[in-house]
Amino acid sequence: MEQFRLPQIPMPELQLPKAVEKVLEEARQKLAHRPKLMKQFLNCFPNTLETTTKLMDDGTTFIITGDIPACWLRDSVEQVIHYVPLAKEDKELQRIISGLIKRHMQYIAIDPYANAFNESANDWHWNTDDITDMGPWVWERKFELDSICFSIRLAYAYWKETGLTDIFDSNFKSVMRTIIELWRIEQRHFELSPYRFTRNNGIPEDSLRNNGMGMPVNYTGMIWSGFRSSDDACDFHYNVPANMFAVVSLRQMQEFAEWVFRDMTMLAELKALEADVDHGIQLYGIYRHPDFGPIYAYETDGFGNYCLMDDAGTPGLMSIPYLGYVDAEDPIYQNTRRFALSKENPFYFEGKAAKGIGSPHTPKGYIWHMALSMQGITATSNEEKLALIDVLEATDADTGFMHEGFHADDPNEFTRSWFAWSNSLFSQLVYKAMKEDLL
Repeated sequence: MEQFRLPQIPMPELQLPKAVEKVLEEARQKLAHRPKLMKQFLNCFPNTLETTTKLMDDGTTFIITGDIPACWLRDSVEQVIHYVPLAKEDKELQRIISGLIKRHMQYIAIDPYANAFNESANDWHWNTDDITDMGPWVWERKFELDSICFSIRLAYAYWKETGLTDIFDSNFKSVMRTIIELWRIEQRHFELSPYRFTRNNGIPEDSLRNNGMGMPVNYTGMIWSGFRSSDDACDFHYNVPANMFAVVSLRQMQEFAEWVFRDMTMLAELKALEADVDHGIQLYGIYRHPDFGPIYAYETDGFGNYCLMDDAGTPGLMSIPYLGYVDAEDPIYQNTRRFALSKENPFYFEGKAAKGIGSPHTPKGYIWHMALSMQGITATSNEEKLALIDVLEATDADTGFMHEGFHADDPNEFTRSWFAWSNSLFSQLVYKAMKEDLL
């Protein structure tokens, strides 16, 4: 995503909520013995609020990714998710987070296939020549199954943390209906879906093959996705971690249907859809690896073909417990984790400065800070968590911030100096370690 060169949207200065200031003060005390890590945390924890967040007059919240002036559904959720545990007693944070949820519902209602949106109907687009059904609100229309899951994730976390139901208006329920219908259609993509996407820029990962429809798939019960969380096209269009995320989202929407909207018909539909998707994962999404045993595949087509890899983006195989599909002790997850952190994963790299997972989205040999943060968040031992924090602290190229990818031999070679999602995920890991008294 480096090629974008339009002028940046000026974001108004936002006063930090009191709960955030309190965390920063806590960090000054607990991390005083590690001045570099303290500086990184003080930079990264409030970065979303300080540089990417705009409160809108209609009560919603618009959040850019950092160096791109558009709101990604996925990124914007992960940019604020570390603030949710602080929101119960902080009305300023409630305004920011609930406003983002409401804006997400507006966006999904406009186009449930789109992954990124504009602040207004200004007709700005990532690429003006994309062959798909664009609209003036849509920045990019790559259908990524995980995008909507993140919107549900934030709504659920906000509701559970605060107990507030202000987000659950008639539009929210209408969007739940839209999601159910969309995912049913994409269970049978080739038979039912109107979605097509082609980008004529010479980059294969930016387009769907087969005249924009994607490669053939067999019915499995899982939900088809055009693109991964990296915004790169899927090889095989049942992305397993994204479908796991969809199962979790369907379970969360069941709670909305039963306890908020009291809609037993919708509840039954959600349960049936969850059962279909989960059955597909268990039947088609597990690969019997000769060295690691049964592991979760990254992608499959339902015809017996598998993509065996992991990508630094979330959702990925490393993040399965983070998503809430299974816990970190799950034996198949543990097998999968060992695979992802081995050279059997084509995007696992080792160098003089670090070892970890990268992505086909960045050059070979580049490790992502987000992958290191996620590895730490999902680690089952304190030793591994602390080791990952040490690596993150040492590989920021002395900028005080996290990046996208950096060269495994030389962290001074990196992509994206302003990537708020990466800063937020790092903040989650460090704050978790602080609360567990590991630092």
